[in-house]
Amino acid sequence: MKRKTNQITIIYLLIAVVLATFLYKFSSLYLNSENYLLFNLIKDFILILLTAFAIRFILINNEEKNKIIFERLENTNNEIKESNDKYDIVAKATSDTIWDWKIQEDKLNWSKGIKAVFGYEEDQVGDSSSWWFGNIHPEDSIKMSIKLYSFIEQKTEKWQDEYRFKCADDTYKYVLDRGFLLKDENGKAIRMIGALQDITKQKEEELRLKLLETVILQTKESIVITEANLNKNLLPKVIYVNPAFTSMTGYKPEEILNNSLSILRGPNTEIGVLKRIFQIIENKDEGLLEIKAYKKDKTEFWLRFTMIPIYNTENELSHWVSIQRDVTEEKNQEKEKEQLIKELTQNNKDLKQFSYITSHNLRAPMSNLTGLLNLIEDIPIEDPELKEIINGFNKSTHLLNETIEDLTKVMIIKDNTSIQKENISLKDIFENVFSQLTNQIELYKPILRLDLDSVSLLNTNKAYLESILLNLMTNSLKYSSKDRLLKITIIAQQTGNTIKLIFKDNGIGIDLTKNKDKVFGLYQRFHDYPDSKGLGLYLVKSQVEAMKGTIGIESQVNKGTTITLTFKNK
Repeated sequence: MKRKTNQITIIYLLIAVVLATFLYKFSSLYLNSENYLLFNLIKDFILILLTAFAIRFILINNEEKNKIIFERLENTNNEIKESNDKYDIVAKATSDTIWDWKIQEDKLNWSKGIKAVFGYEEDQVGDSSSWWFGNIHPEDSIKMSIKLYSFIEQKTEKWQDEYRFKCADDTYKYVLDRGFLLKDENGKAIRMIGALQDITKQKEEELRLKLLETVILQTKESIVITEANLNKNLLPKVIYVNPAFTSMTGYKPEEILNNSLSILRGPNTEIGVLKRIFQIIENKDEGLLEIKAYKKDKTEFWLRFTMIPIYNTENELSHWVSIQRDVTEEKNQEKEKEQLIKELTQNNKDLKQFSYITSHNLRAPMSNLTGLLNLIEDIPIEDPELKEIINGFNKSTHLLNETIEDLTKVMIIKDNTSIQKENISLKDIFENVFSQLTNQIELYKPILRLDLDSVSLLNTNKAYLESILLNLMTNSLKYSSKDRLLKITIIAQQTGNTIKLIFKDNGIGIDLTKNKDKVFGLYQRFHDYPDSKGLGLYLVKSQVEAMKGTIGIESQVNKGTTITLTFKNK
C-alpha cells in the first residue's frame, strides 16, 4: 500500500512540473505585462484542473485494480473456507485426527478429531510435540521416535507407523499415523502434516484372527474348509486343511486342495452316510456324522466329523467348515466294551442262576438238618465230648442257615430295582427290632438313648428298614467292648425332605485307615469273631441304596462307630 502511495505522488509531481514548465514557456514567449496577471490566473486554474483530472484518472485506475484484488482475495478466502469444510468432513468420515507440526517453532495444531476419537477437550490438548510424544505408550515411544526423526533427516522416503495413543480416560487406542514433510528452498524440514487413524478394532480383530489361526494350526483336530456348493455332483471343493488333516490322513495340502473329500472314500464307505452328507448340503443344515474312510496308504479308519455352514454378511452360504477326528480306537473300545457287557451280563445271569439253584438245593437239606438237630436236643446225652461236638455242629448249622438267608435277601434286592414304599412309624419299627433282640439286650445290658421325636413318619420300605436296623443293632451288641459299658445312641433328624438316621456306639470300632474301601464289601471281616459272616454291612448298604438312600461311616479303634443313613422322605 505504501509503495502504491509513493507511485501516485511521483506521477502527480511529474505531471505538475511538465505543465508548469509548458505554461512558463508559453507566457514568456507570447504574453506582455498587461495580460500577465490574467494569464497566471488562467494558468493556475488550468493547472489545477489538469492535475485534478490526472489524479482522478490515477485513483479510478487504482480503484479498479483494488477491486480486482479484493475479489481475488474474497474468492481465495471462500476457497480456503470450502477447503477447511471439506477437510473437516473428510476427517469425520475417515475418523482421522489431522495434526500440523511447525518443526522449527515446535508448534503443533490438532483437528477436531482429537476430541471425537480420543475424548480430549480443547484445553487438554498441548500445542507442542512433547504433549504428542508424552501420550504415546511407553512400549511404543522409542520405536516411533526413531522412525519419525529418521524420516525428518531424510533417511527414509516416507513416514508411517503404528503405535498406541493415550485417550482422555487413560485408556489406549491403536493408531496408524502417516505424515508428509514440507521443506524450504534449502531442503530444510520446516513443517509436517499427518493424520492419526484409529485402528483399534482392526488390531483387535487381527489379534483374534491370529489367536484363531494358532488354535487351528496347533489343534489335534483336523479342520477342513470347503466351498459352499457341490462340485460336479461331488463333495464341495476343499480350499483349506490344517496340519492335523495331513497327520490323520497322510494327504498333503497340495494333494487335497481344489479336490474334494471324496478322496477319502473306499470300498466299505457307507452309501447311506454319503446320502446324508448330500442331504445336509442341500438343506444347509449342521450335522455330526461317522463314516468309514481311507487314508492315503489305504488304511481304513473311522472318521467322526461335523458339518457347519458359514454365512457371509449378506446371509448367503459361503463355505462349509468340518472338524474331524479319527475315532477308530474309540470305536474299537466301544466294541470291546459291548462284548464285555455282553459277557458280564451272561456271567451275571449264570451266577444268579447258580445262586438260586444253590440256595434252593441247600434249603431242603438245611431244613432237614435243623429238624434233626432239634430232635437231638430232646435226647439226653451223657458223653460230654459228644455233647460238645453236637453243640458245635448245631451252632455251625444255624450260622450256615443265616448265611443262606442273607444271600437270598441280597439276590432279592439286586433283582428288584423298584420297591414298595409306605409311611411307617419309626417308633413302631424300633419296637419290633428290640423285641427280636430281647435276649441279646438282656445279655449285654446296653444304655440305649433314642431321639426320634423330630421324625414321626418315614416313607420307605418297612421290611428293608427293619432289616437294616436289626443288622446295625446286632453289630453294636456283637462288637461291644469288654472294657466299658455299651452305650448306643440313635437319633432321627429331618431337614426339608431329607431324613437322617444316626447310629452311634462306643464299641471296639473299625480301623478305617486300612479298611475304608472294604467296609461295605461282600465277605469283609474286620474282627476275629467266629460267628462273623462278613455280610451284614454289605446287606445294609444294598438295602439302603435300593431305597435311593446313602450310607456313611465314621469309626475309630477302641472308641466306637457312627453310621449315618440318609433318605429322601417323599
